[in-house]
Amino acid sequence: MSESPAMESVQPDAEALNRAIRELWVRSGGALSADERRIYQALVVRWAAAQGNVAEAA
Repeated sequence: MSESPAMESVQPDAEALNRAIRELWVRSGGALSADERRIYQALVVRWAAAQGNVAEAA
């Protein structure tokens, strides 16, 4: 049985995304690798979208 389309589009809330961003910085010691920068950028865009600031994040 597959998931419904509504379940596939569930996005983490801004608080969870903010927590993930902070944890990434802590794990990296404040010096992000190229892969970590890509992850960081994706998290920030998703966080901004969750905040309703998509145009500002783009």
